[in-house]
Amino acid sequence: MRVFYCTLLFIILAVFGFASCYSSNSTEETNNTIISKEQKLVDEMLDAMGGEEPYISLRHVSWDFFGARQLLWDKHTGNVRIDYPRDSTVFLINVEADSGRVFRNGMEILQKDSLAYMVRRGKSIWINDSYWLVMPFKLKDEGVKLKLLSSDSLINNKATSVLEVTFENVGDTPENKYHIYIDKETKMIFQWAYFKNVNQEEPTSVWPWDNYHTHKGVLFSYDRSDGNGPHDVRVYETLPDEFYKSPVKPNYPNK
Repeated sequence: MRVFYCTLLFIILAVFGFASCYSSNSTEETNNTIISKEQKLVDEMLDAMGGEEPYISLRHVSWDFFGARQLLWDKHTGNVRIDYPRDSTVFLINVEADSGRVFRNGMEILQKDSLAYMVRRGKSIWINDSYWLVMPFKLKDEGVKLKLLSSDSLINNKATSVLEVTFENVGDTPENKYHIYIDKETKMIFQWAYFKNVNQEEPTSVWPWDNYHTHKGVLFSYDRSDGNGPHDVRVYETLPDEFYKSPVKPNYPNK
């Protein structure tokens, strides 16, 4: 009889143990499935745009932002040049090291506190302006939170996946939120919505993300249909160091 009860107890514990393990694995699989939907969507979109590796390998990228300023970015070193005519300012900074030189009205800013402030300002300009250009390739950055809101919306007569983008302690404006609209057929972004605050239900602005151009196998959206955002994007394998060192605006080579 004692052997019978011990055997029965073992069977009961085994059943409950199996059920417990099965429940835990099921939950984990469910969670992985939820996460993988966003990841899969982004991966498909990046593949359609040429792929992560080709984008990473690109080095020098220049563009005009809203007709207000010209930027040049060495993606491999973090060197950034910003010519801002309206401000009579030239930023020659490194956004990785938070250092550099700044010239205003032809004079170099040498006072330590003023220079630190202007270097931060230049980096903030680069963060904003580059996001308008390379946002799709930033969706996998640390601190970026993705949530698939819908996988079957119909927007502008396109079957659309809607991806929500929020931020956790990253960037200059972590309180912002974006909705990214991805064409289910082409896997490409065609529209994005900006929310100044993550708690907003209605967007502050909605803009097109269209008119793609190919540079060394990578697609960039610029000269968009609403006239806003980046213009005249150019990609270079090599450029003289002086482009990042001299306050004199360089003559950029043709595309």
